[in-house]
Amino acid sequence: MPVPASTRTQTADATGDDDVTEQGHGPGVVTVFSGKAMLDVLPMRGARLLLGRDVDGFPDDDRVSRRHVEMLREQGILKVRDLGSRNGSFLHGEPLKDEAVVSSLDVLRLGNTLALVVEDVHGYVGTIERQGGRIEGPTLGRVMAKLRRIAESGENALVLGESGSGKEGAARAFHAQGPCARGPFVAVNCATIPHGVAERLLFGARKGAFSGAENAEGYVQAADGGVLFLDELGELEPDVQAKLLRLLETREVIPLGSTSPRTVDVRFCFATHRDLRKAVASGKFRADLYHRIAQPSVMLPALRQRLEDVPTLIEQALSGSRDRELLAPHVAFVEACLLRLWPGNVRELLQAVRGAADAALAEGSKMVRAEHLDDEAGRAFDDEPEGDAAREAGDEPKTKVTKESLEAALARHEGQVAAAARTLGVQRTQMYRLLKKFGVEPKRST
Repeated sequence: MPVPASTRTQTADATGDDDVTEQGHGPGVVTVFSGKAMLDVLPMRGARLLLGRDVDGFPDDDRVSRRHVEMLREQGILKVRDLGSRNGSFLHGEPLKDEAVVSSLDVLRLGNTLALVVEDVHGYVGTIERQGGRIEGPTLGRVMAKLRRIAESGENALVLGESGSGKEGAARAFHAQGPCARGPFVAVNCATIPHGVAERLLFGARKGAFSGAENAEGYVQAADGGVLFLDELGELEPDVQAKLLRLLETREVIPLGSTSPRTVDVRFCFATHRDLRKAVASGKFRADLYHRIAQPSVMLPALRQRLEDVPTLIEQALSGSRDRELLAPHVAFVEACLLRLWPGNVRELLQAVRGAADAALAEGSKMVRAEHLDDEAGRAFDDEPEGDAAREAGDEPKTKVTKESLEAALARHEGQVAAAARTLGVQRTQMYRLLKKFGVEPKRST
């Protein structure tokens, strides 16, 4: 039964200084899943934040006790403590015993509800609803809002981000929101163009330009009146880079074998996962082209930096076919996805969820459970799966992390364990075992 609003308590203890400023800065939690994807912010107001069914704003989860967990802030250090809950609490996928130190993007499971610890709720205030009602978290939402402003201005755009982070989706949004929305959208992956044919494919050719050549339009002409998306721009051959620069300057294209330029009206969206400045320094990318395209630009956050989007992406993957739509994700499955690094980002997550769904369907299950997720999915390439047998034996997963590198990462991130784990490329559960192994205590600034 839902808890009546009149009987629900506030989200914070009434005592203590107000840690949340008028601008909404301060620690708290973000609930991201409770049977379905969500995004609700519960700020800490004072020295204590209570989580449970009695708390105003917390999901009505019948597996959660009325007063389930409390989060405390002591001398700048955030801790969580189970309050004797009926079904227990989980931190990093493991039972929470007594109290534990936490930091941003640590994952809490209370009953069928998942929440992220955040050290500043300000960045999570306000969500954006995409078409169809799908929740888009504010981390990505701010990036997409900037991209929309670039598109509306009629400028070209450079989209940066790791492989699989959604650069083509961003390019399609750039096309849909700009003045060329009614024109064509042409996507080209420069990394897949065979050496020596990029000029012909991009700019077209005229009959006789080379043996067997016929009149043919290039990708640029095909995108006239619309947007040409050049993915992995850093892989483009240097001599073709010079011709691309000329096109950007003159808005004219000269097909291979022709001397007559043709004016085109094309907006460009460039993308790369490479550091173009380093490519310029090594002579692999033209400096003049870099200066022409480097601004305006947007940086797509890696999936591990926007965990609030993971439950929504899981729902997206499950809605990809009629059979998968019949399935529901178990809370432990969503939790397992939140705890993995996903070096392949959104692309890897969607593929892994579809694979898990197919495994569930194959055994006749209506629920996608954690055991349906492939052991290697979402893990760094040097991170071995951590099976139950290995954990029971006390074996540490193989890692290149040393005590010195562990301490350096913690110092860089001012004691934030989750942020240091992302820097080191290890799972948060593995990070806590390393802290225990090396006898390192995270020190937080007050």
